[in-house]
Amino acid sequence: MKISLVGKNALVGGSSKGIGEAIARQLAASGANVTLMARNEAKMKELIAEFDVDQGQEHNYVVVDFSSFETFKPTIFKFFQENTIDILVNNTQGPEAGGALEKNVEDYQQAFDLLFKSVVFTTELALTHMQQKQWGRIINVASISVREPLNYLALSNSIRAAVVTWAKSLSIDVAKDGITVNNVLTGYFDTDRITQLNAKKSEKLGISELEVRSNMENQVPSKRIGDPEEYGFLVTFLASEKSAYITGTNIPIDGGLLKSL
Repeated sequence: MKISLVGKNALVGGSSKGIGEAIARQLAASGANVTLMARNEAKMKELIAEFDVDQGQEHNYVVVDFSSFETFKPTIFKFFQENTIDILVNNTQGPEAGGALEKNVEDYQQAFDLLFKSVVFTTELALTHMQQKQWGRIINVASISVREPLNYLALSNSIRAAVVTWAKSLSIDVAKDGITVNNVLTGYFDTDRITQLNAKKSEKLGISELEVRSNMENQVPSKRIGDPEEYGFLVTFLASEKSAYITGTNIPIDGGLLKSL
């Protein structure tokens, strides 16, 4: 099966590193024009210079700060006044780790702005063109914790679950317009986020980071941490014409980690 995204415009959040970068690279390799969206302008410029352009692609970036919705909102609004997209990958940095008893209502509000409001607002802006064109792909980077909560990620568990249920509702409303909406439930991947979380676990448990990682790998039936490139392959399929009959789904990519059906 050959996937071609030639002529499609993609906007990828959190794409200066990690999973977002891997997604953006694979979309570009499949022919899409990719716009990166993150805080690190210098890094985005570097990445764009590396992206595939063999199929006439043109890549760009927009500097945003997901952690401040009040500054994010006018920036992304201006972007959509000047651009249209066919593929939207909603991905932001994760909120601070910590259990439910460690977080207060202000923490949940900040996480809501970061993970929910930014996603809904960006999607609303993207939908106008998608509905006019009768084609679109909305892909939300979520977490396996929406099915099996991780006790040290109370904020992420709660707000990502809200994103997933909102996305299911949206998928029903826009299916008739040729637009699909899907959530990818992320397991353990070799990213800076995992490194940061493991460092906190190491300090809290009094064991080495190497031991924390080893324990994590042993939890996964595949006995390894995922490569972000593998994530990019899945999202690129979901962004393509080949996935036209897949919508409203939650697709785990976790090496078999989830125990639930």
